Amino acid sequence: MKNLKITVNGVAYDVQVEETDGSAVTTADPVAAPKAAPAPKAAPKAAAATTGEPVKAPMPGTILNVNVTAGQAVKKGDVLVVLEAMKMENEIKSPKDATVASVAVNKGESVDTGAVLVSLN
Repeated sequence: MKNLKITVNGVAYDVQVEETDGSAVTTADPVAAPKAAPAPKAAPKAAAATTGEPVKAPMPGTILNVNVTAGQAVKKGDVLVVLEAMKMENEIKSPKDATVASVAVNKGESVDTGAVLVSLN
């Protein structure tokens, strides 16, 4: 019986080879097959050059609706964006009377906690 080390696709395996009547029989030590590397995450969007007060996502989720556009006047409590998280619709409201400086998200987009949704002047 021979102990050999075989490398397949960069992964080393220890194997034992037994020679019997001219043919070789191999058995590998029980080693878990390597898992495929996870697909790389999409690169985060570059932060838009915004001025004013950012309104950020309080939790990760998906944008269901964007109710404002850049240049629009909003009052305190107006719904800026609807964010779905854990099957719940969360209304992200304006914290003050302001003008929308920029909108950083689109309907259907996934966002992480702290992502800028809208900037207000």
